[in-house]
Amino acid sequence: MAVSRPTKSDAAVRAPRARMTAAQRRAQLIEVARGLFAERGFEGTSIEEIAQRANVSKPIVYEHFGGKEGLYAVVVDREMETLLEMVTASLSRTSSFMRIQQVALALLTYMEERTDGFRILVRGDSTATGGFSSLLNDAISQVEHILASEFERRDFDPALAPMYAQALVGMVSVTAQWWLDVREPSKEVVAAHLVNLCWNGLARLNANPRLIAVESAAKRASADTPDDEDDALPAD
Repeated sequence: MAVSRPTKSDAAVRAPRARMTAAQRRAQLIEVARGLFAERGFEGTSIEEIAQRANVSKPIVYEHFGGKEGLYAVVVDREMETLLEMVTASLSRTSSFMRIQQVALALLTYMEERTDGFRILVRGDSTATGGFSSLLNDAISQVEHILASEFERRDFDPALAPMYAQALVGMVSVTAQWWLDVREPSKEVVAAHLVNLCWNGLARLNANPRLIAVESAAKRASADTPDDEDDALPAD
């Protein structure tokens, strides 16, 4: 009876897969964890799930990161570094208008390209959200600097620049998080409308705004107040 010899294809099937290098395995674990943290949050993700999805044993994860906290910190640091690079590059423009435009577009681009990372930064635990808040504060400082010079040029109170900077950056951030879920219209259209509202709103800024309803109520109260305190007393 003839004995069949193994073919090259059979040998290829049985050949063990090439092992990842330590750097490749580390990068794989980071990507796997990033997806799980974005999907389930820090508390809802376990080392066992990360290891299972990466097709490794739990000790491998501990060997590379020491635990879930260490892995999460690496994921957050990577995302912050990526976002910071994009925002910093957008602030290199000399024109104030272009800086505002590019910051809005950079944030939307980061969200589009690294949605999982953005979800971790804004919806994660205090480590992640604290880092994102720190980045927003840096952006606020940049916008505050722009507004302070604009306010001085227009004879507005420069002490109000920090408040307006908070409002503008907050508007961009909140709108960006809304766009993360709907993805309509395009990021370019959203950025254009944000800049339109920011820039043209600043161009027509009232140096001394007042709430109309409050002023009207104050005037009515003043008109109803008797000039003589005796007039306010009830008659015997």
